[in-house]
Amino acid sequence: MSAQIIQLDTRRPQSRPAFLSRHQLCAQQLPNTFKDPATPRKVPAARFEFWTGASGNRYVHTTYPFLTCPALPAGNYILVHRSTDGRCKPLAVGRTSNQAQSLNLAEIRRLGASLGANEVHVHLLADDTKKAESIEYDLHAGCFGPLRWSTACH
Repeated sequence: MSAQIIQLDTRRPQSRPAFLSRHQLCAQQLPNTFKDPATPRKVPAARFEFWTGASGNRYVHTTYPFLTCPALPAGNYILVHRSTDGRCKPLAVGRTSNQAQSLNLAEIRRLGASLGANEVHVHLLADDTKKAESIEYDLHAGCFGPLRWSTACH
């Protein structure tokens, strides 16, 4: 298995493609696959996307296809429906807090299946539970507005 080092650009892009909402900024699109020297097949490459909260803070997320998302530690997520033309529509913003990673995955899959998600964007860089909660609220307000909180989104 090989490693791949990715330099993430922290500057805001000068112009955004028209299909992105004002709250989502794509930092870098990587190739869809890369050749793993240990195996003859191609392996999906990780993709990273930045989502911007209502505060203006940008949060890097690792993007997984919905059905192949791995078990995850406690962290933040955004369930997304990406259309065939590349448009992202956030469906829910949430936070997992279980110690068992399989329970976190089950929670994400249950909610994502009910909403029609085909991608999971995961942010695992919060230092503690309070920070993860703050990021969840910031991203939710950035994606849906501060007054549209519903119980289906967490």
